[in-house]
Amino acid sequence: MTDNGGVDLQSIVDEIAEVLGGAATIEDRAFRLVAYCAQSGAIDRVREESILRRRASDRVRAYFEGFGIATATAPVRIPADQRLGVLARICVPLRYRGVTYGYLWLLDSGAITDDRLAAAAPLVRRAAAALAQEVRSRQKAGAALRALFSVDPDVRAEAGLEVDVPAPVCAIAVRASPDAVASLWSLPRGVLADPGDPLTALLAPATQARDVARKVQAMYGTAAGIGGPRDDIADAWQSWREALHALRVAEAVDRHGPVASWPDLGVYRVLSRLPRTDLLELAAPALGLSGELARTVETYLDHGGHAGETAEALGVHRQTLYYRLGRAEHLTGLDLADGEQRLLLHLGLKAAPLVYH
Repeated sequence: MTDNGGVDLQSIVDEIAEVLGGAATIEDRAFRLVAYCAQSGAIDRVREESILRRRASDRVRAYFEGFGIATATAPVRIPADQRLGVLARICVPLRYRGVTYGYLWLLDSGAITDDRLAAAAPLVRRAAAALAQEVRSRQKAGAALRALFSVDPDVRAEAGLEVDVPAPVCAIAVRASPDAVASLWSLPRGVLADPGDPLTALLAPATQARDVARKVQAMYGTAAGIGGPRDDIADAWQSWREALHALRVAEAVDRHGPVASWPDLGVYRVLSRLPRTDLLELAAPALGLSGELARTVETYLDHGGHAGETAEALGVHRQTLYYRLGRAEHLTGLDLADGEQRLLLHLGLKAAPLVYH
């Protein structure tokens, strides 16, 4: 386990590997990688993917679960499967007080006897207890986090007593994906995370917020929004609201995605707060423009009406630019030489992507 407070688990897995004389990994019940020692000797595709992607594939998971590892109370020897790229391995369920919290995996070269496994049993019990504690700690922190982001001040006040994140803090909203599992184990200890559907909520020190958001967004392959920093953790709910708006922008506006930060959003800090009916009314003048015309006019207005800079940015001749601008004026009925009408169209172009998000 990396810098997330799992130092005990990491040290335990290293001790287990030393006692048994082979590489070892620990995964949670969802087959997400928690800790692993340095790899040596034979290594199969499953072990490589587990380390690189931090979770096993669904096919491999089904194969392993077919041997009853979820309810096993003793080590299970699993044979090799060439089709899946699986070498023979030993699965040791990590059970604490009758509950399986994860699995210790050992590649089985034939040298790990039952006696050697018995010798490592105290370390296995330590690993199970540490994993159980980590899981319960994360669950408790996640519940407190959702309460801290509540609109109810009484709920927030009570939750704030359970949250310990160095201030200033930033809230982060990440769009979850049904096809991906975020390995939140890998997040730093000072970060709180509550996986959810459709959003995963996080709270991080402001200095780490952007890196955390990018990391979790990459795990899901979706989008993320970061709220503005707050010096008082009691105000983190305001950062959460900003994170939700920033996520909306990240999903709708290419140049701000896939990770958008509230302080950097400019006019979208206003637009993202508007309900869909208001956005639709504001965007109405721009909705009739094709993708090419809309991009041309927006670029022109973004460059303050400088034709030369716009033509260069678009990679077109000035005459082509003038033709497109004239076409846009005809379709919208707006005069780009008129300041108010130009502003109306500019805002409409900015609002348009948010209408359907």
